[in-house]
Amino acid sequence: MKKTLAIILSALIVAMATGCAGKDSPSTSQSYKSGTYTITTDGMKGEMTVDVTFSDSAITDIQVKDHHETYGIGYGMDTTPIEVLPKQIIETQSLDIDAVTGATLTSRFLVNAVSKAVEEAGGDVNALKETRKRDAAKDEIYDADVVVVGGGSAGIAAAIEAAENGADVIILEKQGIVGGATTRSGGKLMANGTETQKAQGIVDSNREMFDYLKSIGGNYIDDKKLNGFVENSLATFDWLVDMGVKIQDVEPIHSSIETWRVHNVLGAGGMTDGHGGQIIVPMMEKYNEVDGDIVYNVTANELLVNDKNEITGVKGVKPDGSIVTVNAKSVILATGGYASNREMMAPYADFTENYATQVPAGNVGDGIKMAESVGAQIYQNPGVQVVYVSYTSGVGINEESGLIVTEDGKRVVNEYSYQFHVGDAIAKEKSNLGYYIATANDPNKTVQYGITLDSTASADSIEELAKVINVDAEQLKSTVDRYNDLCKKGVDEDFGKPADKMVPIEGDKYYAIKLNPSVTVTFSGIVTDTDSHVVDANNTPIKGLYAAGETAFPGLFGTEYPGCGVAITSGVYYGRVAGENAAKGL
Repeated sequence: MKKTLAIILSALIVAMATGCAGKDSPSTSQSYKSGTYTITTDGMKGEMTVDVTFSDSAITDIQVKDHHETYGIGYGMDTTPIEVLPKQIIETQSLDIDAVTGATLTSRFLVNAVSKAVEEAGGDVNALKETRKRDAAKDEIYDADVVVVGGGSAGIAAAIEAAENGADVIILEKQGIVGGATTRSGGKLMANGTETQKAQGIVDSNREMFDYLKSIGGNYIDDKKLNGFVENSLATFDWLVDMGVKIQDVEPIHSSIETWRVHNVLGAGGMTDGHGGQIIVPMMEKYNEVDGDIVYNVTANELLVNDKNEITGVKGVKPDGSIVTVNAKSVILATGGYASNREMMAPYADFTENYATQVPAGNVGDGIKMAESVGAQIYQNPGVQVVYVSYTSGVGINEESGLIVTEDGKRVVNEYSYQFHVGDAIAKEKSNLGYYIATANDPNKTVQYGITLDSTASADSIEELAKVINVDAEQLKSTVDRYNDLCKKGVDEDFGKPADKMVPIEGDKYYAIKLNPSVTVTFSGIVTDTDSHVVDANNTPIKGLYAAGETAFPGLFGTEYPGCGVAITSGVYYGRVAGENAAKGL
């Protein structure tokens, strides 16, 4: 199949470079002042500098000289904008270039930079932006042993494992780049017994890791599934490291939790995002090494089923309306979660109304819907991963541990605990907002910054502050008084926060920093067994159907996220399980 896809891609490149370049282009007459023009423009995370070189009639070279784009989204692969778009612009001599889905902003910034260069060189920007002719949409049919739907960490892991077990494999990816939510993440892996831990004198074990994760997930946990992940976390970690994933260090889940087992890739650390490309890029390089195939920009929407209710492939649609059909012996669903689907998020509206999310726009539960349509068992978890954070100051992301109250003015949690534990406690109160109540004596830098902002509510008394934020004044005053009493006692009798984190709310002015819900990981989805088979309502495997990653998280999580790195590492592990079993027909 690799050869077939290569022929198709070669034909498309030839077509772009010739007859489909535009209404009149590439023969469109353009006149430029020859030379190289340096353009500095906005990028995703800072300025982007682009050198554009012209002859007297054509764009001859485009070089992105400096940028701060996200690795694995803006650059780093042969499908990312910084690598793809300059070639396309030069080949077509056009600015009517399709953005790379999943990296649309970087695509836009780069095209804008070239547009400015065209203006400076005296070219006709409007003419270059005229709609190019494109090849007519054509349906495509492929045959494979295994088709993987979704190119995130779980999907690529499944595809690699299937290929290494002798299967002819193809990935259908919804976006123009692989990576999904993993690339946007902080780039963390959770494992125990690693060389990184040992180098820092950290003693850890499967039992300790299992007990911690079980304590967070409680009765929602499928002990066998969790145990499978935990016992193989080191092998999964080493598999990724051997593939080229570089580990920088190991850190605690939270400073209140003793064992350090959250491993950071290069450049990561703390509560950051955009480092997951350090995981995805080496995985994709490995997938290319094992001769795997991938078709981009395909939204899978239908599982193919024979008269025995066995899965025989999958169908999807491209943006141009063409249908892609893959006939396969096995299908692996790895389409991610549904945080970008407002309808599927409706059951959580009591605590996530007007929520924000950084997951890809394509994370809308496609795999869950397809599996349900063929009789798969779907589990509805009452919770999602939610953190309450200030969009203006960042309070809520780090370890700010002052008084946090619900939108009703109640204190409900030990604030000096993992941020998702704080979020879960607020969510269980069905509170759509939180407030960080502070005075000038708060020791946290983010809070000190937050109280300087005009958008932060403030007043000369707690009662007045309550009116400003529309909270019952009597309730908020009672909460603050109780908190201050506990601070004076030096013992948090209500929630057990350490005495050194109990700073009283006292001062001449009082502030309420609004904390809004932000959702990243969803826990509902397809029920699978320890072999990654998708099961029906009777817990019987549906032949030919497997799932892994966020689309199949039931059994691995409770109502709160237990620690950074669990989602990626468990997804990779069960992806590998799915890939091996699918390849072998087990």
